[in-house]
Amino acid sequence: MKLPRITLLATLLLTTPAAAQLQITPPAATPSPAPEKQKTKPHTITKKKEAAPAPKPSSSPKPAPAPTVIPAPPTDNPNVDLVFGAYQRGQYKTALELATARAKTGDPKAMTMLGELYSNAMGIRRDYAKAAEWYKRAADAGDREAMFALAMLRISGRGGPVDKGEAVKLMASAAKLGEPKAAYNLALLYLDGQTLPQDVKRSAELLRQAADAGLPEAQYALATFYKEGTGVPKDPERAVRLLQAASLADNVDAEVEYAIAMFNGTGTPKNQPAAVALLRKASRQGSAIAQNRLAWVLINGVGTSVDKVEGFKWHLVAKTAGKGDPELDKQLSDLPAEDRAKAEAAARKWLGTK
Repeated sequence: MKLPRITLLATLLLTTPAAAQLQITPPAATPSPAPEKQKTKPHTITKKKEAAPAPKPSSSPKPAPAPTVIPAPPTDNPNVDLVFGAYQRGQYKTALELATARAKTGDPKAMTMLGELYSNAMGIRRDYAKAAEWYKRAADAGDREAMFALAMLRISGRGGPVDKGEAVKLMASAAKLGEPKAAYNLALLYLDGQTLPQDVKRSAELLRQAADAGLPEAQYALATFYKEGTGVPKDPERAVRLLQAASLADNVDAEVEYAIAMFNGTGTPKNQPAAVALLRKASRQGSAIAQNRLAWVLINGVGTSVDKVEGFKWHLVAKTAGKGDPELDKQLSDLPAEDRAKAEAAARKWLGTK
């Protein structure tokens, strides 16, 4: 079996309440046998498969990116709700004061909140060591979100030395307690085969757990497993249902795949107008693949009205992101000068260039 290609990055993209995710380029099977060519109007559209770069271990952690924070749901504890409420409103200093007081009483949620605040420099100077200390105390008290957050610090070497063994144990414990991000990231480690022995079936089981809990990244990755038959039997219909679920949560990669499935009627009834609408959405969200596919359908008028100016605009935008298309370049050169100038001006406006 040819295993999926992935890119595994131990970054800290913070979620609830101080969580992070390893990132993958969702698994694909074998590359397409030949590049697609469409000299006439396309009746199907595909997503070109590309080899992802091999994982590169780093001896030193990368600088943390700007945090993307998705707060955890409030608990039944009214005192913790006060902390969470201040956090939600962006009143981080107030959250820090309230959480500090609650942490002194042994409240694990308050401890986790302190880890979040220290990890992301919210209301206080960033201090990964103190974040790890608070996460550790909360994790020891059984908080699954703290377990996962501490695992991500350990695997990236923030707040202390890299300790992948401890990270895996923490992640596994959090996953058993129902933390979907922990299950998702543990699945990636089983898929990668570097930190853990490669086990695609176990990876699929963990992805299913996270997908069932509603994590869009897991839904998308598991959809690809079902599409390719990785660790599970091939099931195009189930793959499409998962893509649809992830699309509803605004996962851009899933939007592209789901749009292509609807356009071609693969695993779902053909619905080209809906597919084109979803390609438009993904294009506006910055997907170069969606932009390239949208360009084709607009230029050729399949599933939508012909709009060559708009189509070539998206072609030029996709080209700047490395999704060039020689056939569309040729058609652009044959376009009347006035329309070509309009398309180029529209592309520049979208890209914010003169």
